[in-house]
Amino acid sequence: MSNAIVGLPVDFLLNSRVDRSRPYGGAELAVLGGKAYAEAKRIITSWPGYAPTPLLSLSGIAAGAGVGALYYKDEGPRFGLGSFKALGGAYAVNRLAHEWKLRDGRDPSQLTVTCATDGNHGRAVAWGAGQVGCKCVVFVHELVSAGRVAAMERYGAEVRRVPGNYDDAVHHAAAAAKKNGWIVVSDTSYAGYTEIPRQVMQGYSLLMDEALQHLPSADVPTHVFVQGGVGGLAAALAAYLWETCGADRPRVIVVEPDKADCLLRSCRAGGLQIVSGKLDTIMAGLACGEPSLIAWEMLHKAADAFMSIRDTDAVACMRLLAKPPAGDPCVVAGESGVAGLAGLLAVAGDQAIRAALGMDAASRVLVIGTEADTDPELYAELIGPSLAARVARKKSGDVAAAAN
Repeated sequence: MSNAIVGLPVDFLLNSRVDRSRPYGGAELAVLGGKAYAEAKRIITSWPGYAPTPLLSLSGIAAGAGVGALYYKDEGPRFGLGSFKALGGAYAVNRLAHEWKLRDGRDPSQLTVTCATDGNHGRAVAWGAGQVGCKCVVFVHELVSAGRVAAMERYGAEVRRVPGNYDDAVHHAAAAAKKNGWIVVSDTSYAGYTEIPRQVMQGYSLLMDEALQHLPSADVPTHVFVQGGVGGLAAALAAYLWETCGADRPRVIVVEPDKADCLLRSCRAGGLQIVSGKLDTIMAGLACGEPSLIAWEMLHKAADAFMSIRDTDAVACMRLLAKPPAGDPCVVAGESGVAGLAGLLAVAGDQAIRAALGMDAASRVLVIGTEADTDPELYAELIGPSLAARVARKKSGDVAAAAN
């Protein structure tokens, strides 16, 4: 089934630098984990509306991919924002506001936060700013859809569109912050800017904690396919698994669009690599050409493999989840949200890669559904009118109609 849905990987690379017997030590704890993670979990789980997101079993797709079990962590319901990003951006804003009040005695209304985004991070930062009462200015590049801009504006953000790609928007946000005395809340880090991205990544780790808590110990995944982007999410999850499970941790495979594969290129080169140009992938949340510095510090030691997929693979998986095999739930998944699943289905058809990853008919695979239809118009356009109508019936609660 896998080859009928998506093609083989555009590129695949095992990470020869991983030493799975090495314990999670002081160098790693200086980046992620330990008491800082426990604090993030305590705070986020105390927010009104917090609930673990669903972990769905996709047994029909698992059978077609030749694995024993497939779990889909559906981040669509996260705080009503449509993606996992609230765990990071909103958490970092919360910490900033707390520090302003506790350390400096200043009211959060005097604080302005800013960021660059392809959509979901900016929405989370804007939502977090609204929760604590501070101002928010978001920079987007020229390819970010009008629907995603409107969503951020609904949460109170001032959105500024700038020429170029995501990395150009990052530089605009940094320059504006320096000029105006704002604070950048970014999920990407660079020299001299690491503490806030570290907080963002600590928040992301809760996603994996929830997934493991949901499963019996006998069903802990053997493999995790996770989206790339700047690397923050992948690094957070890989670090959590390394710290929690040690040498017995699942293998982590990082999946990127073939037009924005900066992490895969960095692994191949043995150091940070930048992908330039428009990065015009439909996987907007992964259209990043420059790895996060501290994320890469973790990933080059913790990720077992890197791979890239095509835009057409992502669209095929969106459609598959909208009309899955009998017995599997219908899932509303955005373009970036399906990258992990597309990665699994791509390698499922390659016997050499399966062998390299130790993946067989008994493997238990976790994929992260990082977003729902965060741009509903684009979602409907990509999956087509008939499937969009079917999904609309499903979302409205007409399960019987959706099954026809």
